[in-house]
Amino acid sequence: MNRVVHPIEQESFRRLRARLDTSHFPPLTRAVVERVVHSAADLEYATDLVTDEGDLAKAHAALHAGAPVVVDVEMVAAGITRRETVCRLRDAESGPGLTRSAHAIRLAYEQVGPGALWVIGNAPTALEELLTLDASPALVIGLPVGFVGAVESKAALRESGLPAVSNVSERGGSAVAAAALNALLYHPTSEENL
Repeated sequence: MNRVVHPIEQESFRRLRARLDTSHFPPLTRAVVERVVHSAADLEYATDLVTDEGDLAKAHAALHAGAPVVVDVEMVAAGITRRETVCRLRDAESGPGLTRSAHAIRLAYEQVGPGALWVIGNAPTALEELLTLDASPALVIGLPVGFVGAVESKAALRESGLPAVSNVSERGGSAVAAAALNALLYHPTSEENL
């Protein structure tokens, strides 16, 4: 992917690296950590994020092979500017025991089936719903924000054994979830390194 990096972004990453040593991270983990830290201007994400390089490598390959990207809210979609995404929140309805966000995840799964990359940055109930489906995801970026359900839903994601990017704290949100996906999207493929 040919991407022109603006001088402001270059300077921002230079300053980030002057304040945070990320050289010990493997390549894709480093890309995710740096882009998430950059998106939030929050250095603590470096110790809060939970990733697995092997999972990221498989997700990177799936993403660049055209796997669908599903997001929980339009704010996440807005942050992913170089890839079409699926967001079914506008079509969803809440009901007894079902939030609109959870229903949107069901609708999205019906649309894309297994093998997608799921990017959840807003609703813990969306992440909880995804965990009830047999989605066989390429990756779940589970970074919902909040004081109710966020920590618990991210812990459940890690316990599920699904390939994932999550964090331990209440932190999260649309910007950081989109940033984690963008890190994989912007990271060169082996063909681009030739």
